[in-house]
Amino acid sequence: MGMDGTNAYGRADDWPEPVGRALRAAREHGFAQSCRPEQGRLLQVLAGGARVRIGESGTGHGVGLAWLASGAAPGVELVSVERDPDRASAAAGLFADRPDVRVLCADWTELYAHGPYDLLVLDGGGQAKGGGTADPERLLAPGGVLVVDDFTPVGSWPPLFEGRPDGARLHWLQHPALRAVDLPLAADLSSVVAVRKHPE
Repeated sequence: MGMDGTNAYGRADDWPEPVGRALRAAREHGFAQSCRPEQGRLLQVLAGGARVRIGESGTGHGVGLAWLASGAAPGVELVSVERDPDRASAAAGLFADRPDVRVLCADWTELYAHGPYDLLVLDGGGQAKGGGTADPERLLAPGGVLVVDDFTPVGSWPPLFEGRPDGARLHWLQHPALRAVDLPLAADLSSVVAVRKHPE
C-alpha cells in the first residue's frame, strides 16, 4: 500500500489488463492507497516463482492483487484478505472470472487458515509494521517468500525511524526463521523481502 499509490500510475491503459481494471476501480471509489508501480512490478516477478499458493493482506481495491495475478503461473491459487466489506466486495467482483483468485472479507489472521504460502505479501498494517505479529513459520512454506511493503530506504545500520531504531523493519530483517534484505525500489520506497529458511 502506498499513501498516494493510486495516483502514481498515470493512465490505467498503460499497465497489464488486470492492473488497469483494478486501478480504474480504485479511482472510481476514491481509494488512494494502492501499491505503487515499483512495488507492483516486484510482486509480479515474485509471483512467477510461486508453485501452489500466494497470500496477501490488505486487498484494498485489488491493484496489488492484480499484479500478483498477472505474474502467477496457471494453477497457482491466490488468497487475499480485506477487512473493509465494501472494498472486499468490489475487489472480489474484479476477479469474478478468475476461479484461482479469492478475496475474503476478514482480518489478516484469516490467512493462517489458507496457508502455507509460497509467497506472502503483508500490507504494512498491524501484522507487519505495528509489532510484527505474523508468524512466518506458520504462514510460509519452507523456502517461501515474504514481502513487507512501504518502507523508506536507509543508508545506515541500524535502520532508523523518527530518530530511533526501526523496530518493525528490524523484526523482519533479524527474524531467526528468515533470510531477509531491505530492497530499495525507488528513492523514497523500499520493501523487506525475506525467504523462510528450510528446517534443519
